[in-house]
Amino acid sequence: MPRIRIVLVAILIACGAVANAQQPANRPLSPPGSTQAQVLGRWVKGDRPSFAVGQERYVDGKWLEITYGRPSLRGRDIFGSGPNYGKALIDLPLGDWGPPPVWRAGANASTRLNTEAALVIGGKTIPPGEYSLFIDVRGPSNWTLIVSSWAAQPKMDAKDKSALWGAYGYTPDKDVAREPMKVEMLPFSVEQLTWAFQDMTTDGGRIAISWGRTTASATFKAQMP
Repeated sequence: MPRIRIVLVAILIACGAVANAQQPANRPLSPPGSTQAQVLGRWVKGDRPSFAVGQERYVDGKWLEITYGRPSLRGRDIFGSGPNYGKALIDLPLGDWGPPPVWRAGANASTRLNTEAALVIGGKTIPPGEYSLFIDVRGPSNWTLIVSSWAAQPKMDAKDKSALWGAYGYTPDKDVAREPMKVEMLPFSVEQLTWAFQDMTTDGGRIAISWGRTTASATFKAQMP
C-alpha cells in the first residue's frame, strides 16, 4: 500500500506540473518593442550569391533603431477630443516630479533612438549616438517630434535627476531637434503602439508612430558622421 500511495502522489504531482506548464505566463501590459532601418549603404554582388533577395549583399550601411514600450488600446479612447484632446497621454503626477509636459510616446522607460549615422531633423544635425524621443501633442493636427539628449533610467528612480523615467522631469533645455509631424487618420485601428521607419530611401525617410486610428510622422535625412 505505501508503494501504491507513493506512485499515486507522484502521478498527481506530475499532472499538476503539466497543468501549470500549460497556463499562460504573466505578460507585461506594455511589452518592449523595437524597429530598425539601415541607411547610407549599397547593394553589391559578391563572388558568391547572397541569400538576400536579389542575391546581393548590403555593405557599409549605418543602423538606426528605436526601442520603446508597446501599450495596447484595450478599448480605450486614448486621444480624446475637443479641449481634452491629448490629455490622457500625459502621465499623472508622480511624487515630486510633477506631470510632464510631453508624451513619452511609448510605455515604461523612455523611448530611445540609437543612430550610427548623423541625422538631420528639423534643420538640426544630430550626431551619431543615443537619444530620447518625446512628442508634444497640442491638438489633432499639431504634433511635434522631440529628439532629446536626456538619458533614460533603466528603472524608475525619483532621486536620479540626471536621467528620466518616461517623460517625468522632462525639460526642453536638452532638446537636440524638434520637427512638426504630419498627422493622419488611418482606415483601421492599430492595437499596439508602433514605431516604424517609412518611405525609406538610401539616405532618409520618415520616423512614424501609429496607435489607434492615428499615425504621425516626421522626415529625416541621414549623413555620414
